[in-house]
Amino acid sequence: MLDKAARVLVVDDDPGHRQTLKTILASWGYAADAADDGSKAVEAVKEAPVDLVLMDVRMAVMDGLKALSHVKVYNPAIPVIIMTAYSSVENAVAALKAGAYDYLVKPLDFEVLKLTLERALEHAGLKSENEKLRKRLSNSFDPGAMVGRSKAMEELFSLVAVAAPTETTVLITGESGTGKELVARSIHANSPRADKPLVVVNCAAMPETLLESELFGHEKGAFTGADRRREGRFAQADGSAIFLDEIGEMPASMQARLLRVIQEREIKPVGSDRVRSVDVRILAATNRDLAAEVSAGTFREDLYYRLNVMPIHVPPLRERPEDIPVLAQHFLAKYAEKNRKEAKGFTPQAMDLLVKYPWPGNVRELENAVERAVILMTGQHVTVRELPAPVARSQAAESGGPPPELPDTAPRSLEEAEKQAVKNALAAANGNKSEAARVLGITRKTLHAKLKKWGLG
Repeated sequence: MLDKAARVLVVDDDPGHRQTLKTILASWGYAADAADDGSKAVEAVKEAPVDLVLMDVRMAVMDGLKALSHVKVYNPAIPVIIMTAYSSVENAVAALKAGAYDYLVKPLDFEVLKLTLERALEHAGLKSENEKLRKRLSNSFDPGAMVGRSKAMEELFSLVAVAAPTETTVLITGESGTGKELVARSIHANSPRADKPLVVVNCAAMPETLLESELFGHEKGAFTGADRRREGRFAQADGSAIFLDEIGEMPASMQARLLRVIQEREIKPVGSDRVRSVDVRILAATNRDLAAEVSAGTFREDLYYRLNVMPIHVPPLRERPEDIPVLAQHFLAKYAEKNRKEAKGFTPQAMDLLVKYPWPGNVRELENAVERAVILMTGQHVTVRELPAPVARSQAAESGGPPPELPDTAPRSLEEAEKQAVKNALAAANGNKSEAARVLGITRKTLHAKLKKWGLG
């Protein structure tokens, strides 16, 4: 979303170009200041608040690269976009390494400029906005791994903050991949029971007979293969909380047993006559419409109302597209660190595709897409070429035009994606392994090991 109050400092020693940019920025709603040299830009940043610097590379007294380094020392949070001629692209690459947000090639494409400004300001505001949001909730509330800045996520954070310190049962609903388990973990982490681990059970991952034993435990000899006594998950969660994921998949007979646990706070292991009292908080989640399941007779009405004391709905990603940039940057940082790569961000075109894609697999699909892109990327920015084919082609279908240029083959696994990235880097480096290793952000020894593993050495 465009920040109409953003103040942009234009730094260019060409008075005509400088004035043109000021006029265009003003027409877009920005407050535009100007400086004709890098040294004056540094002073301007120190004297008054600046939200973004748009700076040329070649200037007489202090060039753009030196001015960039001074600005980043004074305030590293200010995004700096470098302008350069085609003949100076190597300077632009150096600027990215020095901390510039992005670079644009002269003569400027003003549509690209507008989009780049919006993305840079949006990225700069993500961290501060989330910090403000967290402060508004509670000094003691920590959303943990939940990320978002949309109105829907703000409401979700508030509900979690309210539910966490209570003992109430919570039913978390939402489509697959929206992050329901993260919500449950955040509730538990901010609860009085946080000193003990949250016990997690996927109700859809095992047949009914095994699920009963998993939840309530069994005695030795209770059934074939029960060669020893086993404690169930409810017993393990005594004094803590249990998260029942995919509760809508629970068989009818198990629903009855769970209802008794909620009502009586007692469990009875399989093959045992003894009853054990348990003090367990129950958090449950489902991607099903349980109210409809009750009407259809496939889910117990009494259990539904016992679970639905505090309902929390996690909205799908397509309903909160403003969260996509912050989630994408979050995952980029996560997987860049994991894969020992230096990643600055996304190109404006790549981010535009991410925001416009409907993400049927929700946050989980976005995370997988970013992880794949990090493995494939050979530079410091994720480009359209590193995005999954469905993401790029969905935009082409919407516009009626041809799909963006994509790799000839889409890797089917992360290892294949990594192999493709190595091949791309070697091709770009004309077979120079040292240069390819540098581009990939790995050592030459590691590159040799991977090539040997794949039979490419």
